[in-house]
Formats: sequence, structure tokens, C-alpha cells
Amino acid sequence: MPSRKKAVMLLVLVVVAATASLGVRALSGKTTDTTFRTAKVERGELVAAVTATGTLNPVTTVSVGTQVSGTILQILVDYNSAVKRGQVIARLDPATFSAQVEQARGSLMAAEANREKAKVTAVDARRTLERTRRLLTDGIVSQSELDTAQTAADIAQAGVRGGEASVIQMRGSYNQARTNLENTIIRSPVDGVVISRSVDVGQTVAASLQTPTLFSIAQDLTRMQIETSVDEADISAVKVGQPVSFTIDAYPGESFKGSVTQVRNAPVTVSNVVTYVVVVGVDNRELKLKAGMTANVSIETARRENILKVTSAALRFRPEKEKGPVPAAPSRGKAGSGEKVYLLGPDGNPRAVAITTGLAGDGFAEVVSGGLRENDAVITGTAGGKKSESAKSGPTAMGPRL
Repeated sequence: MPSRKKAVMLLVLVVVAATASLGVRALSGKTTDTTFRTAKVERGELVAAVTATGTLNPVTTVSVGTQVSGTILQILVDYNSAVKRGQVIARLDPATFSAQVEQARGSLMAAEANREKAKVTAVDARRTLERTRRLLTDGIVSQSELDTAQTAADIAQAGVRGGEASVIQMRGSYNQARTNLENTIIRSPVDGVVISRSVDVGQTVAASLQTPTLFSIAQDLTRMQIETSVDEADISAVKVGQPVSFTIDAYPGESFKGSVTQVRNAPVTVSNVVTYVVVVGVDNRELKLKAGMTANVSIETARRENILKVTSAALRFRPEKEKGPVPAAPSRGKAGSGEKVYLLGPDGNPRAVAITTGLAGDGFAEVVSGGLRENDAVITGTAGGKKSESAKSGPTAMGPRL
């Protein structure tokens, strides 16, 4: 019996020693208790884009006003009315202007009559001068009488010129009155569609300092444009002709196409933020898009086909043992260098892999060079503190129960 008890005690000591050894290995970091999230390295297409918001507007909008003041007598068009160039769209009350035309015409006729009277007087004065000159030669009149006749002839001739000037002035007034009367008829200057009407019948409009706007006419609603504000950090990537996709809240789930038609050089500064206006041309043949709609714009600045790409989350991941701030992923469309990502090593711990990135966009970065291959599982983050299976199933430090 004593020998049997010694054998049992020896077995217990051996098990305890083995358990202690396993515990030391677990505490020494040979195994990990962290579960990592991973994503595969893919091969495919990568698009870099600049996003912005803007407002839809017709390419050409003409404001129709009036050059004369008056009361709106008649309105012949309304919102959404299609109009042709020269078409009458409204009339002002012409009564006052018709009276002004008649008054100006009368003044012109009086001036013309005075001009003719001055001409007759001038002819008579010229005849008197010629007769006096002959009588002076015969010694019948004196030199002073000739001088008086000459003065009268000159005055009569000046009266003719004054009459001509008066006729010109009155004719100008008459033409102005006729023009004002014609301006009481409001015509469309272009072919288009009325998108705004600012007056009603009976309303008085005043054109004293500036021409009041009565109507706004969109020249061609089948062609629209979006004016967007692009941040100064992204404007260098935007070029005329780049393709654009955008969405409208009125049509959820539907994407529309366009292209960059203009990049304006004038900066716009609001609250110390500098932006530049980018104009996007849009085909609106179906007339779905309306002026004033807000567009969420994505301007495609670069595209790569059949490239190796890694998720941007992998570029931001750093193990806990590596101190320091988390690096930022490359900016949209911009290349990076000296990047590194992490793969799971044979021991279950992160292993750094150096890479060089290129184009960035859509939450991915192009892998230009480095130790990554397609389908490699790169670490993107941790899933929390779950124990490894070996730590769960191993024996306890107390050893087996007897």
C-alpha cells in the first residue's frame, strides 16, 4: 500500500507541473486572446471621385421686364407656357402713352410749320438784300440801308437753321413717345418656357431706376446645368469633360449623368472655407429635372481597371503594441507611399507587410507594389476580447480531480 500511495502522489506532481508549464506559455504571449476582423485583397476596378452638392438651373434664363411704367392691362401667358420669340405675353395700359404720342406729333407739326415760315422769311430777306444792293449801285440808297438789309437776311437764315433744329428735336420726342407706346406691349425675346411670373392684371410697375422683372423664361429646359462648390483641396483633380453622376431626392434610387463643362477660377470664401464653382452640363430631354432641385454630385476624376486593391480600413489598422496616432488613409485620387498593412502570422499575431499605394477611392486604395497578393486576408480591426480555443480547453492550474 505505501508503494501504491507513492505512485499516486508522483502522478499528481507530474500533472501539476505540466499544467503550470501550459499556464506560463499562455502568459508569455505565445497565444493570443484577440479576435481580428479581416478583408480579402481584391482585383478589379477602382474609381476616384470628388463629391459635392449643387442646384439645377436652366443653361439660359432670360428675365423679361418693361422699360416704361404703367398698369398691367393684360397677361397672355402663365407658368409653364411655351412661348416663341416676338410673341406678345403681356400689355400695359396704353392710354397715357397714346396721349403722349399725339402731343409729340402736334409739337412736331408746329415745329415743321415754324421751319417753313422761317424759310419764307429768309427768302424775302434775301430778295430785299439783292434789291438794296442794286439801288446802292444806282446811288438811290445809302450804305447803312444795305447793311441793315444784310443783317435782316442773316437773321432770317439763322431762323431757318433754328427751325430745322426744332423739327429734329420734336421728331425725337415724337419717336420716343411712339417707342414708349410700343413698349407697353411686352414680347418674349426668346423661344422658351415661362418659369416665373411676377405680376398680375391691375398691378402697377415702375421703371424709374431699373427695369422690373415681369417674367423669367428658360430658353431650353432640355439642357440644364448644376453649379456645385468644390473644396480647394479637391479642385486640382477636377477637369473639363470629366464624367459626372448625380442623384436627386425627387427620384430616389435613380442616377443621372452629366459632364463637367466649366471650372471657374474665381474663389468663393464662406466662413474662411475656400471653394470653387464647377458647372456640370446635364441632358434633360425627358424633362424630369426641374430648376432649383438639389443634386448630390460625384465627379469621376480617375479610373483604374483590373488592379489590386485593398480596403482603406486595413491601412488605418495598427496593433495595440504599436504606439502612436492611427495614420489616415490616402485622400481621394491621391497616391501614398511607405504604407503598411497586417496579415495574421502563423502564431495568430499580426504581421506587418509594407506596400506602396496609388489611386484611392470608393473605400479602397490601389496596391502598386509590396508583399500583398490577391485573396490575402488583411486585418481591418479587432472584434473584441474572446479567448482562444486552446486557452478555453486547456487544463486548470489546480490539476485534475482525483
